[in-house]
Amino acid sequence: MNRRTIAVAVFAAGVVLVARMARQSGLSSFRITSAGNVLAAPSLSNAGPNLSPTPVLVELFTSEGCSSCPPADALLLRLGRTQPVSGTDAIVLEEHVDYWDRLGWKDPFSSGAVTARQTEYGEALGGRQIYTPQMIVDGRAEFVGSAENKALQAIRSAGAASKPAVSLAWDKDGMLIIHIDVLGNATRGDTPQVFLAVTENMLHSDVKRGENAGRSLQHDGVVRQLKTIAEIDAGSPGFSSAIAVRHAPEWNRANLRAVVFVQEQRSRRVLAASAISFPS
Repeated sequence: MNRRTIAVAVFAAGVVLVARMARQSGLSSFRITSAGNVLAAPSLSNAGPNLSPTPVLVELFTSEGCSSCPPADALLLRLGRTQPVSGTDAIVLEEHVDYWDRLGWKDPFSSGAVTARQTEYGEALGGRQIYTPQMIVDGRAEFVGSAENKALQAIRSAGAASKPAVSLAWDKDGMLIIHIDVLGNATRGDTPQVFLAVTENMLHSDVKRGENAGRSLQHDGVVRQLKTIAEIDAGSPGFSSAIAVRHAPEWNRANLRAVVFVQEQRSRRVLAASAISFPS
């Protein structure tokens, strides 16, 4: 084991200890400076005294080639920026499918991996047909992505359930330190998987062709990268890791976030989630 590996391991152990102390003090998130100081995240207006908002993962499957999608994109943007449901933290993922790309406009944010993820949801949710815009909340509720009332109801319902804490922090070398508490809400016989997403806010497109030709579109929470980083064994006393998170040069670092969430492989239920901005 070299010196860097030992240092990262020691740092990760320290973050776990800090996370536990922070939760005992009522802090849900924090960051660590290069000098090793712990800074609490700003308090959120929709959280009660000494209470942390419950994270809720809100996914939107969309495409710039779909004329029904811009209202759903706008709704997702509002949900992420205004946090309209008291006591929750809506963590938004805007996922662009690629099956519209052949119909006049190639979505610059689309990927086959997103289409595959949506297909997996269709199978897990009883073989339902996939479509755009489709919103899925915490891997459970699905509906037309522009249906604001259904979105608010689904976020409120998901936020009513307690979830294990996910603590995130950056070390001075750009490694993301992750600690996940014991998954007391996991389904017996299923496999919890840990996902890492890199998302970008404040993206813009001037669509030249296709169903949205001539429209100027705004996007938040666009998934630039999504990968599985671990599986958590049944009965495990939580999960801790340090992982290098990379980004492409053309992505605006100031608008990037790392999102870590735990999702069951078979049911697709989201068990826990958290997000953190990239360090400046």
